[in-house]
Amino acid sequence: MNRFSYMRANSVAEAVRLHALTDDAQFLAGGTNLVDLMRENVMQPAALIDITRLPLRGIAPTPDGGLRIGALVSNSALAWDARVRERYPMLAQAILAGASAQIRNAATVGGNLLQRTRCLYFYDPASSCNKRAPGSGCAALDGVNRMHAIFGASEHCIATHPSDMCVALAALDASVQIAGRDGARVLPFDSLHRLPGDTPHRETALAEEALITAIDLPAEGYAQHCTYLKVRDRQSYAFALVSVALGLRVEDGMIRALGCALGGVAHKPWRDREAEALLIGGAAHDTRTHARFAGMIVARADPRPGNAFKVELARRAIVRAFERALAAQSAQSAQDAEEDEA
Repeated sequence: MNRFSYMRANSVAEAVRLHALTDDAQFLAGGTNLVDLMRENVMQPAALIDITRLPLRGIAPTPDGGLRIGALVSNSALAWDARVRERYPMLAQAILAGASAQIRNAATVGGNLLQRTRCLYFYDPASSCNKRAPGSGCAALDGVNRMHAIFGASEHCIATHPSDMCVALAALDASVQIAGRDGARVLPFDSLHRLPGDTPHRETALAEEALITAIDLPAEGYAQHCTYLKVRDRQSYAFALVSVALGLRVEDGMIRALGCALGGVAHKPWRDREAEALLIGGAAHDTRTHARFAGMIVARADPRPGNAFKVELARRAIVRAFERALAAQSAQSAQDAEEDEA
């Protein structure tokens, strides 16, 4: 680990100012990803700006009926918040599918959004990686790429985004509150993360000194029909091969709104809004439509030899997610009935 300076910010404005005045600085909150990268000499910041004392730990209603989640709320606190479990169960499921209980207790919501890929070549300073060392090449292209992207990749990078939480936030059409030198702004969640293109080291649309202060959830949480389905090599503490966050609003048996995002398959949570639009107004329980929807999405995949299996895996996972999401309300109704009888 390299030598670095340490500063503690007492306000959001001070945090932004310190970052802007300091070369090669990083914000430090839970540190569950950043500290690991520093230990491995993958990241070597000259300065750390501690933001753990900032007043960003609240969860509160928004004027439009949604929820605002402070960036320093822990993953565990968010997953177990009664309002989130009731109104946004897909998000709670996604959080609890990630990492371990110990890490979720320490990791923050803002940090989860900004965590970096777990590509083996990114973590190995001896390997070529355009994300870690721009212009050095991408060893994963012809190397071990079983875990890598099948959508939106480029000849410069085929890494995937590791977050489970972000997949659910993408499906929910969340938004991100940001503070920077030019003031505060709001960014649609889908615009936060970038595809690699020819600059894979630029992973988000944030300016270097910008600080995520909160995430806003919309009023629509798809609480009645939703699921987070994660397919992985082992049941716990493993990153997704493919994951699906799916939420549906069903009225009179018809799909009136939906959000579907995939994880483990791209440099960012992957949505195909063109395919989603074709489902609006269709019969919710039409399994042939589910299969066509899944087929449309995976038809645009561009896998490598080592991860070609993900195409069929993603197709099946999407179909299975529809089954689980549409069964969610009936299962909850049966549970409620049992509790009433008891």
